[in-house]
Amino acid sequence: MSGIDDSQTPLPRRTARGTDTLPPPHRLPPSLAGNTSLPYPAIGQEMAELRLQIPGVQGCVLGGVDGLLITHNLQNDVDPNELAALAATTYGLGRQVGLRLGQGDFQQSTVRNADGHLSVYAVSPQALLAVVGEDTVNVARLHLHAPAVAERLAALLASAPPR
Repeated sequence: MSGIDDSQTPLPRRTARGTDTLPPPHRLPPSLAGNTSLPYPAIGQEMAELRLQIPGVQGCVLGGVDGLLITHNLQNDVDPNELAALAATTYGLGRQVGLRLGQGDFQQSTVRNADGHLSVYAVSPQALLAVVGEDTVNVARLHLHAPAVAERLAALLASAPPR
């Protein structure tokens, strides 16, 4: 017995027949590289500004909550597709923590490692911003600037024409 009463805040579960009780999937914007009708210059500018404002930021990934890459500005050996998947995994864990503790929707999570940081921010119900930083990055400053960038990215993605 886990000690958690699932009747108060049940998690989505699959039934024995294989039908899905999860919420319907959200439609993600198409790849910015493949669709020039999206506002990708403005999205790229927002991500570049974050790198300029916060010394030590190595790059950003904009991805879906399903782990698919939308776009990135990484300039190191990190695979942006893998980072988009890691951001979605971080989101999934944070979302479950919020549900279990009754603390609301996921907003942000940071992982600190020996040589750097990964911070993941909610952009919209469908998108996430992952920011990779060196160990010297000022995380407090990043947390002050990144939520505003995420809000602007959400507005830009919302203004994109449907596919």
